[in-house]
Amino acid sequence: MPNRLAQASSPYLQQHAENPVDWYEWGPEALERARRENKPIFLSIGYAACHWCHVMAHESFEDPEIARLLNEHFVNIKVDREERPDIDAIYMEAVIALTGHGGWPMSVFLTPDGRPFYGGTYFPPHDRYGMPSFRRVLTSIIAAWRDQRSRLLEGAEQFTTQLNRSALLQPDRGELSPVLLDAAFDRLYQQYDDVHGGFGSAPKFPQAMTLEFLLRQHVRTGNAAALAMVTHTLRRMAQGGIYDQLGGGFHRYSTDAHWLVPHFEKMLYDNALLARVYLYAWQLTGDAFYRRIVEETLDYVLREMTHPAGGFYSTQDADSEGEEGKFFLWEPQEVLDVLGREEGELFCRFYDISENGNFEGRNILHVPQELAVFAAATGMEPEALERILAEGRRKLFAARERRIKPARDEKVLTAWNGLMMRALAEAGAALGREDYLRAAVRNAEFILAELRDARGRLLRSWRDGRAGFNAYLEDYTVLAEALVSLYESTFDARWLQEAAAMLDAVHEHFWDEEAGAAFHTSDDHEALIVRRKEFFDNAEPSGNSAYAYAALWLGRLLDRHDLVDRAEVVFRFMRLPLTNQPSGFGHLLCALDMYLRPSREVVIIGVPEEPATMALRREVYRRWLPDTVVAGAAPDDVQAQELIPLLRGRGLLQGRPAAYVCRNMSCRLPVNTPAELARQLDS
Repeated sequence: MPNRLAQASSPYLQQHAENPVDWYEWGPEALERARRENKPIFLSIGYAACHWCHVMAHESFEDPEIARLLNEHFVNIKVDREERPDIDAIYMEAVIALTGHGGWPMSVFLTPDGRPFYGGTYFPPHDRYGMPSFRRVLTSIIAAWRDQRSRLLEGAEQFTTQLNRSALLQPDRGELSPVLLDAAFDRLYQQYDDVHGGFGSAPKFPQAMTLEFLLRQHVRTGNAAALAMVTHTLRRMAQGGIYDQLGGGFHRYSTDAHWLVPHFEKMLYDNALLARVYLYAWQLTGDAFYRRIVEETLDYVLREMTHPAGGFYSTQDADSEGEEGKFFLWEPQEVLDVLGREEGELFCRFYDISENGNFEGRNILHVPQELAVFAAATGMEPEALERILAEGRRKLFAARERRIKPARDEKVLTAWNGLMMRALAEAGAALGREDYLRAAVRNAEFILAELRDARGRLLRSWRDGRAGFNAYLEDYTVLAEALVSLYESTFDARWLQEAAAMLDAVHEHFWDEEAGAAFHTSDDHEALIVRRKEFFDNAEPSGNSAYAYAALWLGRLLDRHDLVDRAEVVFRFMRLPLTNQPSGFGHLLCALDMYLRPSREVVIIGVPEEPATMALRREVYRRWLPDTVVAGAAPDDVQAQELIPLLRGRGLLQGRPAAYVCRNMSCRLPVNTPAELARQLDS
């Protein structure tokens, strides 16, 4: 018989609906039972695409004896970390403090009032990997709760006090200067893997926000090494198994140092952030390779991760038919059956498909050799080789579509949708892809219509027509960034108004007026054991990093110094950690780079759909201009002029669309040809 999770909104929770474990969702019913019966809580946190979550569910949560122990001695709560990042963040910090590392599945033992006293991640069914079995962990916790409860409670109390440190931080009064950016670069340079690209060793994550900071460092200082670090990393990732060579899009991370063997889940946020940094690399270098990766990645999202109403789904699973990566793996004969012997053998050599295999006897497609080098070795022209490979990819993709696909988590999450909205808006404008712009606009309309409650407040998650959970700081701030980007890409002033409303809600419900910066949860959110402030940019931007970025961007467009002042406060909270741990603050470093740059403004006046206006806009969008805000409107758009001070007093030039390039509100003479605009932008 299904348990309570059968009624959950989360696909991850529903995956556990047939477990013999007496699961609860996090909420008053479970917490009240724990207090009433004075039982410890077993809290299990994961997400739908998590491979090891599936493994532990099969090994332990489907086991009748383990279920009996859990049901008799604990109140068992299952949480989807994507719906409840507030709960996940609190107890992940606890697990890292207890064990030195974190991850999912997360397994935490709490007192009846929610304070952690023991935890870990994956526990095997038997002692192995140097880890105790989950059954042994349970029996030890049961005995300790019976015989040493006072010691556990005392430790939990002390531990909870430590978890509240983020709320007690104070801003640093030291100078904010480019020296901080240079110090962060120096630390990243020391951590860089100059053989394979990226940072550190295995496992290796695609740190898109850090790579964007390095591109900004290159633009600001002319540092060639910063650009080389990014282009080398982007090329190696896109040639590796972490990138889906047939269908586009990036898997979560690489289990090795050279990007070959991924964990095969695909996450919306990774693909949004990576699409943007590949786009910026194309804008800076003109290398068509990066443009191809942008388009393949975004085309994958529109094809496979988009709800008909315009929202973007969260994740695609690592497993299919019960095997990790099965959907993405190939054997040589499968390739030959589709492509024929001659082209099939060529394809296999290029993508390293062999009888021995490179992953558990089968093959992950990757590119071990540059196309030009391979072409020279085979006596082919590179263009001819690429045509053959592209046709082979098309045919194999069509054949792969007949396989059983990995499951998909069809939750629509506000912050993650904001990340993808921004990627599509910027790529649509830069690449002239109207379909991307339409998808970004449609997504904005969907989020603002379906993920707001009757009060106009944002909600976190939507699925099958049901929206729920109070939005978190990052939902407001990442969405604000996306809406500003959408304005710059379309010149539709409503998006700027909505972005300002997002930050106004942050000031009203999240901002700490005494110390500064913003809490992760709103002032009317459920009370948890601590109310944290999040600054660390992990796999996605933190709420405070995104606030600083959006506030600066919007502040410059709307001439709102109050927003710039609040952004400065956020930087001061993390002034020293920014340089000591730069890989944990990629997005905040990007925002600080914006803050420290002199502001440049570009204003375009003209009917948006008129070809001459579009030509001026294309001249701006084809460049990556991280120091620049862009505003525009039709010459008779009084409402836009009232909202955006940059537009006031600007008009057509000799009856034709005009562009104004300004630095710190001081403008050069207007121009009305792309060539003249290019000279001003490049000077």
